[in-house]
Amino acid sequence: MLPMRVPSSNRVSARTAVDSARSTLVTLTNAVGLDGLAAATRLPGLRAAIDQHAAAVRDSLHGHRRPLSAAALAGYAEGIRSVAQEHGWQPPAGPVEEWSEADWVLVRLLAVCALAAGLDAPAPQPPPL
Repeated sequence: MLPMRVPSSNRVSARTAVDSARSTLVTLTNAVGLDGLAAATRLPGLRAAIDQHAAAVRDSLHGHRRPLSAAALAGYAEGIRSVAQEHGWQPPAGPVEEWSEADWVLVRLLAVCALAAGLDAPAPQPPPL
């Protein structure tokens, strides 16, 4: 029996999907993540809120059973943004001035950014003997 081969076009599609997901996360991080996560280092309340939201996102995506992926996080962020906009939420038109007053949607998106930042982090290594 011959081994089954995946057509190369499927591999290109998978690569395109991964690139698209990563692009979505980079765009989100550039739009709110960089400033918001930097503000969280100065605002413990914001940091705590981001941590709580990150735990909820991880639970929603079953992150305790399987590793989170760029595709899962990007899809989640797009879903949050889409539903919020259907209910009248608008993304900030410019830089957020008061991160301590960030709304639920912005904090949830910051949590996605925080989780995405950990995707490419190297796995913890055991201490040297």
